[in-house]
Amino acid sequence: MQTTITSKGQVTIPKPVRDALHLSAGDRVEFLVEPDGTIKVIPVTASVTELKGIVPPPERTMSLEEMDQAIADGAGG
Repeated sequence: MQTTITSKGQVTIPKPVRDALHLSAGDRVEFLVEPDGTIKVIPVTASVTELKGIVPPPERTMSLEEMDQAIADGAGG
């Protein structure tokens, strides 16, 4: 599939690609450049604000010292 870049740097995503990614007008996509030069187009399906409440609050809060110790323990320290 090919598309043309406009003078403003815009492209139309071909319909088969939009259909495969379930994209419609107003949706957002992210472009990822891989080390080998290939490009991936990833649909952005949720905003950060939509994710609020997905992770339950902790049972208790931790002090900075406890967090530092947990990080050190996780790092093999």
